[in-house]
Amino acid sequence: MKVLMLNGSPHSAGCTYTALRHMADRFEQNEVECEIFQLGAKPVAGCTGCGACVKLGRCVQQDLVAELSDKLAAADGFVVGSPVYFASANGSLIAALDRLFYCRRERFAHKPAAAVVSARRAGTTVTMDELNKYFSISRMPIVSSQYWNMVHGNTPAEVLQDKEGLQILRTLADEMTWLMRLIEAGRSAHILPPEPEAKISTNFIR
Repeated sequence: MKVLMLNGSPHSAGCTYTALRHMADRFEQNEVECEIFQLGAKPVAGCTGCGACVKLGRCVQQDLVAELSDKLAAADGFVVGSPVYFASANGSLIAALDRLFYCRRERFAHKPAAAVVSARRAGTTVTMDELNKYFSISRMPIVSSQYWNMVHGNTPAEVLQDKEGLQILRTLADEMTWLMRLIEAGRSAHILPPEPEAKISTNFIR
């Protein structure tokens, strides 16, 4: 099994990475392969609402979102990590997730997912809610831990001092490992996920 972990911070070795790396270590102890995909510091264009992806099956903008989409489709689980900026996720991360999930979110159905948030002090729960919405609209089981999935610290060294936060992440990795194995066992027993109904779209304009 493999988990794709998206580092939504522009810093490749900052607080968010430190949290994800700690979680990745636990996954590897559980014999689950991990890849940490770095969003990077370059600007990521937002969705323009052109609708071309409906016909093409991919976004027309050529950047890392297409690579991310392929990697997520091949993974068994997904973890998104983000710092808190003004009680919100990193803007580049939101731009990437908007395009990723608008374009082909049916490819990600039934993959367990979780959000991990890093902050100096506050804004964590709001940011978690923001990120979880991508999973809940895509039929992705949201994995929980013993507390909300967050760490606190202004530097990687401070994050490593957040003993409760690190325990939360280890528990989260264990819970996701367990759920992925249950899903795999269900497939082996021919217990398949439900087929979706044809989508109904209702506009509230009369």
